[in-house]
Amino acid sequence: MGIDDLVNQGKDFLDQNKDKIDDVLKSEQAEGVSDGALDAASEFVKKVAPDGVDEHVDNVREAIDKHIGDR
Repeated sequence: MGIDDLVNQGKDFLDQNKDKIDDVLKSEQAEGVSDGALDAASEFVKKVAPDGVDEHVDNVREAIDKHIGDR
């Protein structure tokens, strides 16, 4: 089995389970997990990147957060 086969299997799985995946991504549990991960990632980037990008990091974090979880 090659990489193309694995990619195609992944695409097929996503196509077959799109509704279930969307439900999970919009759940309260996903909101809690994603908030923690997004907070940690954005704080890390703010520590290692120049101060001038802090606002951009916050904007990206908020844009991503709108697509995951129930809030």
